[in-house]
Amino acid sequence: MPYSGQCACGSVRLEITGEPIATRQCWCRQCQQIATGGPTNNAIFRADDVSISGELAHNAWPAASGNTLTFHFCPSCGTQIFGQSSARLHLKTVRFGALDAGHGLKPEVVIWTDDAPAWAVIDPALESWPQQPPAPPTN
Repeated sequence: MPYSGQCACGSVRLEITGEPIATRQCWCRQCQQIATGGPTNNAIFRADDVSISGELAHNAWPAASGNTLTFHFCPSCGTQIFGQSSARLHLKTVRFGALDAGHGLKPEVVIWTDDAPAWAVIDPALESWPQQPPAPPTN
């Protein structure tokens, strides 16, 4: 099923032609900072499947994994669109909030649980990783 989305102000649009190779909820400190204290919820797509129109701003910093993470967002409204790791430039990690309502995706894995605050509610039915999990398979 193709996916589409946009930022809160409509300046940035997404069209995604493939299915996600993974869906994850991330509790790393960087994600908590960009998500105002909670986790980010993400769908990982092949970069070639994701088309974006509109202007994006970005910021990058070194992650606890040792990779450089670059976060792309709408410069007008600040909506997070996707993140990308220097170790996996063939993938784009799209924020659930940037996808149109009704996308039907949900996290399958919770990562960086060691960084989650004590009050975090983590679904025990989901696979979880205390830190960085192995890269998702791309085939």
